[in-house]
Amino acid sequence: MRRLTFPALALPALTLSIALLLAACGTSDPQATNAQDNALDALDAALVGNAAASEGDPALTAALHDQIMVDPALVQQANDDVVRPPSMPVTGAVPPDGIAIAAMKTIPLPTGLRSAPPPSADCPACVTARRALTLGALAQSQGGGTARCAQRLAYSTVWANRLPDALPLYPDARVAEAAGADGDGCALRVVSFVSAQPMQALLDFYYTRAAAAGFPAGHQADGGEHVLAGAKPGAGAYLVTLRTHRGGGTEVDLMVDAH
Repeated sequence: MRRLTFPALALPALTLSIALLLAACGTSDPQATNAQDNALDALDAALVGNAAASEGDPALTAALHDQIMVDPALVQQANDDVVRPPSMPVTGAVPPDGIAIAAMKTIPLPTGLRSAPPPSADCPACVTARRALTLGALAQSQGGGTARCAQRLAYSTVWANRLPDALPLYPDARVAEAAGADGDGCALRVVSFVSAQPMQALLDFYYTRAAAAGFPAGHQADGGEHVLAGAKPGAGAYLVTLRTHRGGGTEVDLMVDAH
């Protein structure tokens, strides 16, 4: 590409014009004013001469006169200040909150489930679960050996794969958080997850699994909060809290203490 240059004869005049302009600033001397006018005339002449010398430059001509190229696929996203909104959504937008849950609805549901009994009106476990801000606090609130093991909880989603076979994750569970503790008489698992299925489906699933494992399955409810819980001497205890997820489906906190 050729470089754009001032003509050799125009450079001295341009330099002199700029110097005279600077010297004439801030004065009301008539002689200085005349010098300023002459400098402006010289500058105009230099610029005109330079423009005439550059008319044949193909690079400059292309830059000034060629059509601007645009990408039709992106033009609607280019200006965030337009009054009229674009005709289509901006690509790469954040997906809706329930998109993953909707995709899970094709997973086959467990069969042969027993219906969970109606809940009792009194639900102290619901109040306790609402006050627990962490999985550790939820386990701590159960007292006894569970509370002791809760002090040793380690957080990792790996613990979601270490639940006992009697009370596993629901088939379409989307794990949000998990924690656990092993050793020193502890076999504690606490998992928080979301399912695409309605609450009754999960109540029936965990009621059926708990009953098959020989656990009592008390069902309590307080408003939109439901709890299944039970303990078996020598085999530990479990707690399942359920509530409706804002994007559809059910939020679940599952605690199993197999000490």
